Amino acid sequence: MRDRSSGPSGLPKAPKHVETKSDDPSRRDFLKRSSIGISAAALGTRIAVGAEFTPKKIRVGVVGGRFGCSFQWHEHPQCEVVAVSDLREDRRKNLVDTYKCDRTYNSLEELVQAPDIDAVAVFTDGNLHVPHVVEAMKNGKHVISAVPACWATVEDAERLLDIVTTTGLTYMMAETGYYQQSTMSARKFYEEGKFGDLYYCEAEYQHPGLEVLYFENGERTWRHGMAPMHYPTHSSSQLIGVTGERLVEVKCQGWGDNDPILQDNAYNNPFWNGSAMFTTDRGNAFRMNVWWKGAHRGCERAQWIGSDMSFYMQNPLGIGPVIVRSQKRMEKDDAGFEREAPEFENYAVPEYWKTDLLPEPLRHESGHEGSHTFLTHEFIDALVNERRPSVDVYEALAYTVPGIIAHQSALRDGETMKIPQYDRPA
Repeated sequence: MRDRSSGPSGLPKAPKHVETKSDDPSRRDFLKRSSIGISAAALGTRIAVGAEFTPKKIRVGVVGGRFGCSFQWHEHPQCEVVAVSDLREDRRKNLVDTYKCDRTYNSLEELVQAPDIDAVAVFTDGNLHVPHVVEAMKNGKHVISAVPACWATVEDAERLLDIVTTTGLTYMMAETGYYQQSTMSARKFYEEGKFGDLYYCEAEYQHPGLEVLYFENGERTWRHGMAPMHYPTHSSSQLIGVTGERLVEVKCQGWGDNDPILQDNAYNNPFWNGSAMFTTDRGNAFRMNVWWKGAHRGCERAQWIGSDMSFYMQNPLGIGPVIVRSQKRMEKDDAGFEREAPEFENYAVPEYWKTDLLPEPLRHESGHEGSHTFLTHEFIDALVNERRPSVDVYEALAYTVPGIIAHQSALRDGETMKIPQYDRPA
């Protein structure tokens, strides 16, 4: 059963957004144009303005000195980085320098035993996320984890769900797609009903050249030969995080060549690219491509196609973002003025990170189209207010598991396969 207290995107209904007065006319105009004052829930936030924060602070340990250095725990007014860890000395130093935290541990297993740590940010190798979440939660720590939530098997997904439900601790997956500024706009359009019947969506993650990450100092890394559909969340989040739909069935085709990496890897994966067609629980179609190789340009993008309006993110050829309407119609703009809406228009994606949706210290550009500061705040705010985060374990599995099944379909020459569902308790 889906949580009936949730909005269409599967998130809890937000408390009333608290507005602050501002003498800055440019800021007031921006808030009017983007409707941020009335759309915090649609944008996927549960955010009160800075003046409303309580003194409570969350003590965080950060593990993983590469991607783990790209978040803003040290800037959040309700968070303190009290410890950092990485197996490698150079990466521990990166963490120390980033978070100005001199307390280090040689491993996650040591860090999670510290009694004064409330939560752990797990940014370790993708195939270790579930073991590391389990280890942290067994030691009483809340966890935010890098993507994907689980690795390669449904058993891995069930192990993650079991530790979260057994301990009752908070889990969040740091999926950047959910808080990309374009996706936040799409979520807002959906909540406002502007798409009409949103019957089709497609998303793709194109990342040629990943082979440079497959080796380090002559040794294979965890990425070596990884299956493209085992890394689906940058794409699946673009639909699920907007409409709340679940992917229930998939047919996937894989493509590979005779590269030695595909002939000998730990995952027995023969594919560089995966192209999948999913059916949703509402009977809609969702196409997803995850491509590692070929004559294409890198991108993370989506397009949402509706009966009344469609929204296209910028594509790698430099076109967009654009809005397409089925016909000319009268509508009110975000400031409340009547206008004749054009059938086709360029869309300037608002920079939501500049607004009261974030605490003041986090209102700056950050990684993956402005998503990192939102992920930072969402996790901390969820812990402070003892609420469910936007991408909780059920949402995370809805993003991740369809890719695991899609890869199985590709291995079976495109056999149509059912996708396990992990419903949030009513």
